[in-house]
Amino acid sequence: MKTHLKAVPAPRHGRKQSILEISGLRKVFEVNGSFHTVLEDINLRAEGGELICILGRSGCGKSTLLKILAGFIPSSSGALHVKGKPVIHPGSDRCVVFQEDALFPWLTVRENIAFGLKGKGMGKKAFKKEVDRYLSLVGLSEFENYVPGDISGGMKQRVALARVLILKPEVLLMDEPFVSLDAQTREEMQNLLLSIWSVLAHTIIFVTHDVNEAVTLADRILIMGNDPGRIKEEIRIGLPRPRKRETREFLELSRRLHEYLRD
Repeated sequence: MKTHLKAVPAPRHGRKQSILEISGLRKVFEVNGSFHTVLEDINLRAEGGELICILGRSGCGKSTLLKILAGFIPSSSGALHVKGKPVIHPGSDRCVVFQEDALFPWLTVRENIAFGLKGKGMGKKAFKKEVDRYLSLVGLSEFENYVPGDISGGMKQRVALARVLILKPEVLLMDEPFVSLDAQTREEMQNLLLSIWSVLAHTIIFVTHDVNEAVTLADRILIMGNDPGRIKEEIRIGLPRPRKRETREFLELSRRLHEYLRD
């Protein structure tokens, strides 16, 4: 499998414009006649080209927050805007990569990636060129005619990533997308994501419960506490990329994050 990208330093995008803004966000669910507050007073400002990891233990509301950002479910109160516009429904300015690849099993790799472009009025030549570009970005040009059942889990996630990136979202939302992969493939996908990010400059909100993954990827890490879920710490990661997990600085950051999660 060939890809033309490598893990590279963070892109220099002059991060000044606010892309995503959350203010006082709260989410309450009604369960059997009683009310349960899942998220409380969530505040976040993400700038253009920023990669933010949301780190927390299971049950702290990370995935619920991502669903609200995607427009899949409403918040109970608070404000949420993307480029100044309120988020009310799902939209192509926010695309989600899930834990499961959710590919169409009867379509080829190429057809899965191209699916979102249908109906956009592109000419055949431009359509093919665009799909070719994203096949190349994720290193799957040689596998374009395979169906999902004939490729590995890591390759399926490459297809899932390309399928949303081709829509050119303002914000890429990622809900533990590499959690089911083996350690080596997971590291390869992290490096691929960083490489694509350095080229396309998306704002990325990446949910994870893996400390090493967060330190590997993030510009900033937001640590969520439980019951109700709220952001209890924000840590900026100043380590140069690509980040080496065996270095003293990486290990010290990981240790600190584990302590925050235990508190």
